Amino acid sequence: MPSDARLTLAKPGTPVTGPAANGDTAPGTGAVATGALAPGFTVTQTTTVTEQRGLGLSGITCTPAGTGFWFAGASTAGDRTDYVSLVNTENTAAVVDIKLYGDKGLIENDAANGITVAPGSSQSVLLPTISKGQVADLAVHVVARTGRVGAALHAADGSKGADWIPASADPAPTQVLPGLPADTAGAHLVVWAPPEDDADLKIQLSGKNGWFTPAGNESIHVKAGLVAAVDLGKVTRDEVAGLRLSPSDDKHATPVVAGLRVDRAGQNGKSDAAWLTGTVPVGARATVADNRGGGASTLFLTSTGDAATVKVTASAGTGGGTPVSKDVQLPAGGTVAIPAPEPGGLNGSFALTVETVSGGPVAAARMLAITTKDVPMFTVQALRDDRSSVKVPQAAQDPGVVLR
Repeated sequence: MPSDARLTLAKPGTPVTGPAANGDTAPGTGAVATGALAPGFTVTQTTTVTEQRGLGLSGITCTPAGTGFWFAGASTAGDRTDYVSLVNTENTAAVVDIKLYGDKGLIENDAANGITVAPGSSQSVLLPTISKGQVADLAVHVVARTGRVGAALHAADGSKGADWIPASADPAPTQVLPGLPADTAGAHLVVWAPPEDDADLKIQLSGKNGWFTPAGNESIHVKAGLVAAVDLGKVTRDEVAGLRLSPSDDKHATPVVAGLRVDRAGQNGKSDAAWLTGTVPVGARATVADNRGGGASTLFLTSTGDAATVKVTASAGTGGGTPVSKDVQLPAGGTVAIPAPEPGGLNGSFALTVETVSGGPVAAARMLAITTKDVPMFTVQALRDDRSSVKVPQAAQDPGVVLR
């Protein structure tokens, strides 16, 4: 959003919208909610670029400030113009290091260390300025050595598509990436392993009936400290799916970071791309904002373990409407895609909330698809716990007296 933009939420459950800074270098945005508006507070930014450079629909859900963020799937090769966006909403400056890993390991560059982000400001760092030459597949680790920041990575591949690469779940032996559309035209998997050990991973897809292994792409080997990549092609075969990486040998479980580029193409050959990353289950409740009516929003739900039931709720619209809810049942290990339920009398955009009702853990993602100038533009965001509730420490009276 423009630096002087302000949005005011009137009451919980009714979303509001405002203009974002459009273009392929949209700056970072910070948002703060207090009091009754804080539980479940969710912000999503969506921008559109129709020029050949950076063509595509880009969307991202804001995440809490932190000290460490992982991204997989960046690049400095070909037409790629990727950059890291850093946002500091704190009252003190933050000092950030950006570590890049490629197929030959850590890329040393002094320009990537000691980046100062002033209080209340944002900063964009182009990856070619901190890399060395063209690297096809990168993992990026953003570390705040002082202070806290928000971080995201924007990827743009010329006229082939653009989107934000959201921060991945922390390195873990098993990574689940929900949100593969049925009409996936190409999928490119990027995985990083830590310097301490190699990783041997099974590649599995979650279909309508559970987990299965895609023929010809059964596994991937990642050397210690390096990035490995594999093209999966039209791996979904006209069915929606989620992807899971897990240790080939349970006794040799190496934590990894993973990202997946997904391409969709129209009959005219024009295309767009989105990037999926490893995510955690939705937990008690998760939310994504900026959903559109008319079938533009699709919700992908993947049961990562036992069969599960979730409750999906569409909020009122920004201009009016009545919330609606529906229950969705998922088979064990299965993926279901549903058109987003729309509020009655919808006016404007709305939010989607997913609540776990029963059964095993569920990973979720939302695809927003809007054809613009004959380009099948789309963006995918994973849903994460919206912090609708927090644990409060139990306090008790202490009659003790401190003596000096």
